Amino acid sequence: MFKKILIANRGEIACRVIKTARRMGIATVAVYSDADARAPFVKMADEAVHIGPAQASESYLVADKIIAACKQTGAEAVHPGYGFLSERASFVEALAKENIAFIGPPAEAIAAMGDKIESKKIAQEAGVNTVPGSGGAIADTAEALEWANRIGYPVMMKASAGGGGKGMRLAWNDQDVKDGFEATQREGLNSFGDERVFIEKFIEDPRHIEIQILGDQHGNVIYLNERECSIQRRHQKVVEEAPSPFVTPKMRKAMGEQCVALSKAVGYYSAGTVELIVSGADKTGESFYFLEMNTRLQVEHPVTEAITGVDLVEQMIRVAAGEKIELTQDDVKIDGWAIENRVYAEDPYRGFLPSTGRLVRYHPPVEPWADDGSENGRRGVDGIRVDDGVFEGGEVSMFYDPMIAKLVTWGETRDDAADLQIAALDAFRIEGLGHNVDFLSAIMQHPRFRSGELTTGFIAEEYPEGFEGAPADDRLTSVLAAVGGVIATADADRARRIEGQLSDDLYAPGDWTIRIGEREEGSTSYDVRLEENALTVDGEQVTIEMQYTPGERMVDVALFENGAGEDAEPIQSYTFQLKPTRTGYAVTTRGATHHLRILQTRIAHLASHMIEKTPPDLSKMLICPMPGLLVKLHVGEGDEVQPGQPLATVEAMKMENILRAEKQATIGKINAEEGDSLAVDEVILELE
Repeated sequence: MFKKILIANRGEIACRVIKTARRMGIATVAVYSDADARAPFVKMADEAVHIGPAQASESYLVADKIIAACKQTGAEAVHPGYGFLSERASFVEALAKENIAFIGPPAEAIAAMGDKIESKKIAQEAGVNTVPGSGGAIADTAEALEWANRIGYPVMMKASAGGGGKGMRLAWNDQDVKDGFEATQREGLNSFGDERVFIEKFIEDPRHIEIQILGDQHGNVIYLNERECSIQRRHQKVVEEAPSPFVTPKMRKAMGEQCVALSKAVGYYSAGTVELIVSGADKTGESFYFLEMNTRLQVEHPVTEAITGVDLVEQMIRVAAGEKIELTQDDVKIDGWAIENRVYAEDPYRGFLPSTGRLVRYHPPVEPWADDGSENGRRGVDGIRVDDGVFEGGEVSMFYDPMIAKLVTWGETRDDAADLQIAALDAFRIEGLGHNVDFLSAIMQHPRFRSGELTTGFIAEEYPEGFEGAPADDRLTSVLAAVGGVIATADADRARRIEGQLSDDLYAPGDWTIRIGEREEGSTSYDVRLEENALTVDGEQVTIEMQYTPGERMVDVALFENGAGEDAEPIQSYTFQLKPTRTGYAVTTRGATHHLRILQTRIAHLASHMIEKTPPDLSKMLICPMPGLLVKLHVGEGDEVQPGQPLATVEAMKMENILRAEKQATIGKINAEEGDSLAVDEVILELE
């Protein structure tokens, strides 16, 4: 067994590898860029080596620097994590020349599966179902149009070396191909150094299922069940779960056996994942097709660990050291259900735009990387696991992936795991930048998610106009009003007791009018009254239990049936995050922020005379929605444009974003040039 390994990665995956290595008694070496000098993974490792500037192309992607760090520290092996150099066959070969072990598959398997065009041919030869497509690289837009019409729309244009949602474009017609083919080439070249693009049939109502593979250097290969990864946005996974609510035992066996055959065909060992697309319209489960093989550890591996009890990182290390895997296929079981939500620094209320900046507040629901000491510590604490690589006061940088953390929950049933997600997300406190916690909670509550009727179009279909927060039912709004009354009474009582802040003759304890809604129009008003032994909302008694001290920013609330005894169980529990506003509180819970305007009832009628500030009209401006690089201007001053016409392309976090006209207009003044670095909300051009 190795005595010391180096992790050629950063963030949460570096922490993940360090945790297992530490348990195995293996010393670890971290490498870090300028941007990561204070990162948690650097502190967790036994040693750390600086390898360059923040740009990955000058640090984490430079194989020579990784090898030099191995020599400097005496590391015998390298774990690549995912991304960066994890699927570079040339990196594996360079390590071998220096007699340094690679904790992953052989270079030949990486090369074979890393090329989507070649991997599809190999899969066909191995007897794996494949999607109809071009079968090879396409030279230009004209040829792309020929293939698209031959296959039949819709089609997917894919960069051959792409992955992680980058270098992919869906085309429904000829115009989509014309608009997107060259952009797909550019993304492939910029992100992966390979501009080759191929086209294949887009499976409608698709589900994204993947099979976890584990093999050793002695020819043994098994599959560790499947993961459902259908909930995606722009081909980037958002929610993953294991097992899949769609896959039957018969399907699981058929899929697993084909994936094992593919792995053996390329001499695969270590952990890996074969991604499949399944037609949700085919209830027989026989219409599944090979997409690609990821020759590395997946971001979503914790859900497989939670239901199988297998530490995949440990298995990778043991396989790299030459050990046989002790598991047989019959040993692989399914125990319970696990769900993973990716907590991203992106703002779902602004079209999921990337949100970089400082984590002013960061308090996950449980201690990151903690476990309960049980046999299956992969389930975290009380079924909640947080894998992260950030810290309060740290910065989410524009240079790397915007993931803040992975929240994993485990339960006996799928509903148990989802309910635990909702509770944990309510308690996940993040301030300082936009994040998608509300959106994740909304998905966990969504009836379609709870029924398991998932496709990769879930987000686009269920949120076609964007995300505005999860809807609140009558029970929740009643509890919000009740809690608002309790908090207002406690705050007023404290103010009354502080000399000069609130005199006794102005203090009317427990009699409030609470309006829920950000603006007067559309808000709902509640009369809340606190008496010695009763709390009423619009005259109806509400029985809650909570502890609140003025100044607290998070409270736990339990709702009981009226008249329930002392030993009664609550019918619903909530966690409310509180943020003071000028007229009350913004309360975040259950996937939305609710604005509570709190007024003493005797003066509430005066609020209608207050003038509301009207927001400025920005409809005549094209505003940059995120920090990024202006790659292309599609129009010039004086041009007439139609709705949906491309105006500008902005690159952010290695993804090209096309900004389109929302209405018919004439281009007035252009304020930016191609190649400019743009700030968020910077005006690119003006419309007349």
